Amino acid sequence: MTNPFLDNNFEIQWSQLRPDILEDGIVSAVDIAQARIDDIANQDLSSASFESTFNALENATEIVENAWKKATHLDSLCNTPELRKAFNNMLPKISVFFSSIPLNEKLWKIIKHSSQSDEVSRLGPVQKRFIDETINYFTLHGADLSEDDKKRFSEIEKELTQITQTFSENVLDASNEFEIIVTDKEKLSGLPQSAVDAAQQDALNKGFGSEDSPQWRFSLQAPSYVPAIKYLDDADLRKRLWEAYNLVGRNEPYNNKELVWKILSLRNEKAKLLQKNNFADLILGRRMAKNGDTAKKFIEEFHQKIKAAYDRECDELENFKAEKSNQPKEALEPWETAYWAEKLRKEKYDFDTEELRPYFPIKNVIDGLVEITELIYDIRVKERPSIFLKANREGGPPSFPGTLPPWARPVEGWHKNIKYYEIRDYDKTHLGSFYADWYPRESKRNGAWMEALITGGPDGKKRNPHLGVICGNLSPAINNNPSLLTHDEVLTIFHEFGHLIHHIFGEIEIKSLNGTNVAWDFVELPSQIMENWCWEKEGLDLIAKHFESGERISDNLFEKMLRSRNFHSARNTMRQLSFAKMDLELHCNFENFSSENFEEKLEELLSDYYYPTKTKQPLNLFQFSHLFADSTGYAAGYYSYKWAEVLDADVFTRFRNEGVLNGYVGKEFREKILSKGNSEDPEKLFRDFMQRNPDINSLLKREGLLEN
Repeated sequence: MTNPFLDNNFEIQWSQLRPDILEDGIVSAVDIAQARIDDIANQDLSSASFESTFNALENATEIVENAWKKATHLDSLCNTPELRKAFNNMLPKISVFFSSIPLNEKLWKIIKHSSQSDEVSRLGPVQKRFIDETINYFTLHGADLSEDDKKRFSEIEKELTQITQTFSENVLDASNEFEIIVTDKEKLSGLPQSAVDAAQQDALNKGFGSEDSPQWRFSLQAPSYVPAIKYLDDADLRKRLWEAYNLVGRNEPYNNKELVWKILSLRNEKAKLLQKNNFADLILGRRMAKNGDTAKKFIEEFHQKIKAAYDRECDELENFKAEKSNQPKEALEPWETAYWAEKLRKEKYDFDTEELRPYFPIKNVIDGLVEITELIYDIRVKERPSIFLKANREGGPPSFPGTLPPWARPVEGWHKNIKYYEIRDYDKTHLGSFYADWYPRESKRNGAWMEALITGGPDGKKRNPHLGVICGNLSPAINNNPSLLTHDEVLTIFHEFGHLIHHIFGEIEIKSLNGTNVAWDFVELPSQIMENWCWEKEGLDLIAKHFESGERISDNLFEKMLRSRNFHSARNTMRQLSFAKMDLELHCNFENFSSENFEEKLEELLSDYYYPTKTKQPLNLFQFSHLFADSTGYAAGYYSYKWAEVLDADVFTRFRNEGVLNGYVGKEFREKILSKGNSEDPEKLFRDFMQRNPDINSLLKREGLLEN
């Protein structure tokens, strides 16, 4: 029987992907792929063609990529000691395999020869871009290095892969280790009932308290931590939670400080080997920013534009706390800022964000999301039944009655809460399918994300469907109520679905150029633009329905929600800018730091980006998974969130001007941006849709930060 990790069925049999067969599957995949690469490298130069080199190389590695995607997916969502051991055992092999490809001298020789052949002039623009991207990839991954430098480059890649995985595991384990059990209900004063119920349910699930004698559990998972730090009147409880959160990655045995410095050192060494000024220049060469200085200038200029508004908002918060507490005006404690900001928002706009939660049961949100995207993009989204099967050590996939039509047959998930959907075009073409995994659990990493599991697209005369997954850590169902979401959580769903349809709509025949395989500072445009519909009445009328009465959000509540949208937007923006500034300082100016002082040096550089709280707010450096949980990830690229926000705010002006649910504009956006992947420069794709260059004022206006 073929190892299930090598199975290429579109509907993945998750119950067959056991830790005990992971290593055999990955070893087999690497062996098969390596044999294919050797065949490419050993062909005669005279017979080498685009098909036998570039296309053949892409096809050669697909078996490893698909098998490893399954493994990394399970590591992120179903982490167990057995899986972690098998996964970590394979990390070095995977790293060595992929790093060896551009370091293969014979392969590089034939790739370069093919790229300069007469055949290239007869190829189409997509094939020519593929050649350029491939040559660039080889160059930036050491193809032109000396033998000694190639060896060191491979060692760096291997070490980075292992260290960043350890960083990620430390964050997960440290977060899971912490809990607070509350036995006195009076300590929960101020906390919304939804959060009280969730804390009680969490305690029961962990064996604390009972229905008759309840207790309440608080953890560092977002649905528990965020409302607690925002609403709890008990300052001591908030302080304990804040301290625990900020100690993640700082204490033994999960201390990430040495790992962070080592990651930065290895990245810098890698850049120097490739004759780049710094790691940012290495990473950004093929992105919209082009280099670290441009990205850094973008962030610093943005900072200048909002600094005055930021100072005013901080001053307003201090004045408000002093007035309400009858104390002299002074700096706030870091565990007070969210608490007093929420009170100020409520008083200023007569609006509590918890008022919206009953209108956002997750089923209505998903149904509304589906209806909006069907209207905009002329597609059809249909849920299929899903099942969860425990690992079957006898082997073999589950079987279902042959009388069931395909759309009625259950699709396997990796957990009982998994949902599965199909997306079809207006002509019933199967564009793709996706899984949704929305709720937190201890075996699952924090945050929200989208993954491309299978890349399809045009294939000769047929079109293969894409497969993806969207994940989050949202508020689960409590007692007899459905999962009721905050508006921020609704934004999260729309954001990740934006990434998903970017993948699903991909129409490029070369897989590595398809879907979300675009410049990192462009990839957030399709996701962030989706959030706009959550702020429009036309969109909210489809998303938001009260879970008991079915009523829509009233005009009065909608107006209060809109008025409060830009509440302290400068503070929120400054937070994002501080992360981007930290990232770019580390990856542009590594030589300015040392292992002993890099955190202190960063604090100095970021002093103008942080509110000076009474107790010093530590940097989130040692739990910053975006930067350090992957060999590259968002390293030198965190600025791309703000960069892409400029693009999304600008692009949405077309929908605003021509119709929020305008299918014609949606069709153009799909055809000119979402379907194009990396087949053309992102600057050109943007101009094709907007007929001009981006305008930063669109974002500043949307956030109420445009100075007259």
